[in-house]
Amino acid sequence: MNTIRPFRLQRRSFLKGLGVAACLPYMECMADNKVNVGQRSAPAKRLAYVYTPNGVAVPGLESEHKEWNWFPSGEGKNYQSTQVLKSLSNLKDDVSIIGGLSHPKSRSLLGHIAGDTFLTGGDVRTDYNNSISVDQFAAQIKKQSNRYPSLVLSADGGIGFKSRVSTLSFDQGGTAIPSEHNHRNIFERYFSLNGKNASVERRKSLARQKKMVDLILEDSKRLQQKLGVNDRHKLEEHLSSLSNLEEQIQRNEAWLDIPLKNVSTDHLDLLVDAKVDPQAYIRSMYDLIVLAFQLDLTEVVSYMVSREDGMGLGDAYPILGLGLKKGHHAISHDKSEGHWKEWGQYDQWMVSHVAYFIDKMKNTHDEFGSLLDNTQILYGSACSTTHNARNYPLILAGGKNMGLRHGSYTKFTNDTPLSNLFVNQLRAAGVLTDKFSDSTENMAGMENLFNGIKA
Repeated sequence: MNTIRPFRLQRRSFLKGLGVAACLPYMECMADNKVNVGQRSAPAKRLAYVYTPNGVAVPGLESEHKEWNWFPSGEGKNYQSTQVLKSLSNLKDDVSIIGGLSHPKSRSLLGHIAGDTFLTGGDVRTDYNNSISVDQFAAQIKKQSNRYPSLVLSADGGIGFKSRVSTLSFDQGGTAIPSEHNHRNIFERYFSLNGKNASVERRKSLARQKKMVDLILEDSKRLQQKLGVNDRHKLEEHLSSLSNLEEQIQRNEAWLDIPLKNVSTDHLDLLVDAKVDPQAYIRSMYDLIVLAFQLDLTEVVSYMVSREDGMGLGDAYPILGLGLKKGHHAISHDKSEGHWKEWGQYDQWMVSHVAYFIDKMKNTHDEFGSLLDNTQILYGSACSTTHNARNYPLILAGGKNMGLRHGSYTKFTNDTPLSNLFVNQLRAAGVLTDKFSDSTENMAGMENLFNGIKA
């Protein structure tokens, strides 16, 4: 009896013609029961954290400007969106709107420092005692199965400074992790890998970096014995940074011969200028995040869309992107007639971009299906109106294969810290912990969002 064998294509397949070749996207006929080195046997459980500063418009649902209220009316499955969230209407089954959550130690802070603790819940009320951010907490657990533990992205790059940070991510000691912002540099650093065709020079470069780190670590340890307490602490931070660098170099070596998946990058605009076209700039960064997940580079990403208090590129987005007369920070403090509409229009514009991101994730597939179904996206701000560090406006999207339930607006009270949401996200992502930052044991209300995930 003859058996008809199903048609199979190699994962690294091309269309060829007229002297050019174009790689094919993933198709079902490329499926293979064999698991190769660097290839997953189960879907990744990804996390993406996106932040926008300065709070949002909350004129109130009784106001004459209620259409520009960020939060919907009603609760549960029957909530009604205002103008601000209308771009999510076709994605309602993939998103949850969340209100009421905040970090207890941030509630009495001026709004501009709230961004420092958005992903940490740390205590920066007097001394700056920040703690590890939830993305890095997850990255430390997940890094063994990824090329990169995480991607840390922003509009401005670097770390900024206290209360005006330009990064969402902090290490185990609460030290800010520099973010990256140049699209071309990000692409060339993380995406332009040759896999099995890696050049001899690439290997030599990795070897040189490793040797330099080894030498510096050795010399630093000798120096440490001669230093006072404060200088020793500074040196320990430096050694920790070098140790992380050495670890990443070793990871690069281990992954050097494992090729990236072949996917099209023709849609990327790496030369986009935020001062000319901020919409294209923001969406291009979202495109890079989608590509990073599609190529399985990492399971964890943080992205600060812009900075607090009129700092950096993002403050001019309302002027450049919408033709408004004021920057974002000025709008957030304006009390003149019509300012709710301006602020609401800007919020609407920002939500339209995250809707673009969510939709792109939903319609991009790998061998395990839609990227969105295996990714949790949390978008929001660490303030509500006029920099009030309470009632954070939050959108939780994706993760259906991770047990998330969507389609509702859930309002919490001050009794529930944002870290409770982080704990449930971590559990859903396979990081089995019952504690993060100032989370509590009472997880009431989280069952509306998560389907019975237990540590």
